[in-house]
Amino acid sequence: MRDPASNPVEKALETLIFASRWILAPFYLGLALSLVVLLIKFMAELVHIAAHAFTSTESEVILGVLALVDMTLTGSLLVIVIFSGYENFVSKIDHSGHRDWPEWMGTIDFSGLKLKLLSSIVAISAIQLLKQFMSLNTVSDRDIFWLVLIHVVFVVSGVLLALSDRIAGHGTSGGKSDH
Repeated sequence: MRDPASNPVEKALETLIFASRWILAPFYLGLALSLVVLLIKFMAELVHIAAHAFTSTESEVILGVLALVDMTLTGSLLVIVIFSGYENFVSKIDHSGHRDWPEWMGTIDFSGLKLKLLSSIVAISAIQLLKQFMSLNTVSDRDIFWLVLIHVVFVVSGVLLALSDRIAGHGTSGGKSDH
């Protein structure tokens, strides 16, 4: 057997391929900056709700609050993707100096990231569906049908992904079965 370390071309190619993971870093930085954009929209919606609190109907206030919840879930989803993606694909973050470092950060593998991502999408979809149900007089039956169908597809996809991860051994503690 030959030693791969003895081939300088192979070693250089492997080093280059390994270093290429840093190309993802600007993507995660862009997602972090998109949190600022989402915050701006959140604040605008909050100001709008507050300004019309006394003149709006209960349904309008609930719809506004659901929009805030939706943006909050989207922001949380972005944080999960940023931290987990960066740690899984680019580089580990040194969190030893952060006393308020959340326990889940740095422990989510790619399988867990997919499940959290799909779970967040299901929650966002549910909120969008609830918002449409709250304003049924402005939404056609056909639109509601498609929104429900899309939501059900997300839910079924999430369940199937969780089941496939469990079957593959990713969803059990330490790779052992809980039975």
